[in-house]
Amino acid sequence: MDALPSRLTVIHTGGTIASRPDPHGAGLTPQQAPLLSGLSLLGEVKISELQPFNLPGPHITPAHMETLRGLIEQQAAESGGIVITHGTDTLEETAFYLHLTLATSAGMVLTGSMRHAEEISGDGPGNLRDAAQVALHPATRGRGPLVVFGGDIYDARTVTKVHTTSVDAFGGYPGPIGRIDQGASGPEVHYFARPEPRPVYRPEHVSARVEILYAYAGWRGEGYPEAATRADGLVIAALGTGNLPPELLPLIAETSIPVVIATRTHAGPVLPIYGYPGGGATLRRAGAVAASFLNAHKARILLIVLLGLGLNKSEIAEVFEGGAF
Repeated sequence: MDALPSRLTVIHTGGTIASRPDPHGAGLTPQQAPLLSGLSLLGEVKISELQPFNLPGPHITPAHMETLRGLIEQQAAESGGIVITHGTDTLEETAFYLHLTLATSAGMVLTGSMRHAEEISGDGPGNLRDAAQVALHPATRGRGPLVVFGGDIYDARTVTKVHTTSVDAFGGYPGPIGRIDQGASGPEVHYFARPEPRPVYRPEHVSARVEILYAYAGWRGEGYPEAATRADGLVIAALGTGNLPPELLPLIAETSIPVVIATRTHAGPVLPIYGYPGGGATLRRAGAVAASFLNAHKARILLIVLLGLGLNKSEIAEVFEGGAF
């Protein structure tokens, strides 16, 4: 075990950190893996690089996430730390999928950049260096997948992208669980919280079709019947603590597939508080499942995993409502 920190595995998947302006003027596209010159500060650490695909964040699917899971578990036994470079648009979803499905205790960090490699003030090299140092740090082992961005360390369950262009693009309630700074004698990694025990799920497939619907004032359920017909499960980004217009209540009561209620609000849990038609308490009685503190896109990832395990509606509700993630 003492020899583990001498090896770092970097897995490249694309994203802005690997992007450059297209020579034909088509905009930024992933072109090559990010340079590792900034990792020279790691000293004698041996670095292995892998690139299973080279895609922008919006092209990542659950199938790509499952490919990453298998690759990480192959590398974990011989690595002191693992870093995944990833497009920021879906980075939090990949991090959460790995959180749900990975069994390894190896230090693991996802990172990326908001500025491409040819920008003068590119943030990719610094984020990659920080991610490597956090992944190799002994205190990181056993914490599950983390996200490192701008020197902050985030839990995969709660991290979210909070800005479209800022280099401080990631946040999430209740904030970072740690911080890395470059001190006078080297990197200083500090954690503010300890990880809770987490179950590991191994779905037989990740092909379940789960769609997200977004609630708004005056919504009468447009699009709901069609989505409920073609999908294996639904997630609704609802209002406030998980409330909907009254027209949705009978639609949900008649739906045979799982319907998970998240919130479109930036932070906070979904709770069965209100008893008016469409209020959270009535939705629960109609068979909807509360997403707890998960946002809609992470609730979708969890629902895909649970459907891939073959769980029924009551078993799915038990996982969400018991916080077993």
